[in-house]
Amino acid sequence: MEISRRGFMFGLPLFVAGCSTSSDYANYAAKPDERHPLAAMPLDRVKPELRRQEVAYSGGESAGTIVVNTPERRLYYVQGDGRAIRYGIGVGKAGLALSGNATVGRKAEWPGWTPTQNMMRRDPRNLRYAGGVSGGLHNPLGARALYLYRGGRDTMFRIHGTNQPQTIGGAVSSGCVRMLNHDVIDLYQRAGVGTKVVVIQA
Repeated sequence: MEISRRGFMFGLPLFVAGCSTSSDYANYAAKPDERHPLAAMPLDRVKPELRRQEVAYSGGESAGTIVVNTPERRLYYVQGDGRAIRYGIGVGKAGLALSGNATVGRKAEWPGWTPTQNMMRRDPRNLRYAGGVSGGLHNPLGARALYLYRGGRDTMFRIHGTNQPQTIGGAVSSGCVRMLNHDVIDLYQRAGVGTKVVVIQA
């Protein structure tokens, strides 16, 4: 297929020549087979540097480790042999982010969400969700959630999707790590329960 500045690929317009690759379109194509079908992600809404890609990695962590680099607003899934999958993320506001190591204690597809007491205290608007929100496109946890545990206990921090993709790359959450729904689905398939998670704060 010949692609021009005005062309289309996978049903999405190419807005700027050279800024999107065929793998970008494949990575963010529609997912009609999901329990809650996902539309294709318009790539003009995702900065190229925040899109999922394989990169060189020399951080020293073993293959199968998740590394959350908070200052970079990037998450790495270490593949080994000096390579990793890099994802753009949204992180916690100042003072709210998890630090140190954790493990993936459990995983969920299209999870429900209930705000914590601290979240409702910081933002009373969350009181209306005190009874919980069922999984779906409207849910703040998005398509998948990886629940982070430490010492066998839930830290209340998660790596999850989002219904606010415009927040990726910012420090906006109540401490959790946000990913584009397409990206968290990819990470969910790679990372099992027991996966080591290393959070870098500075």
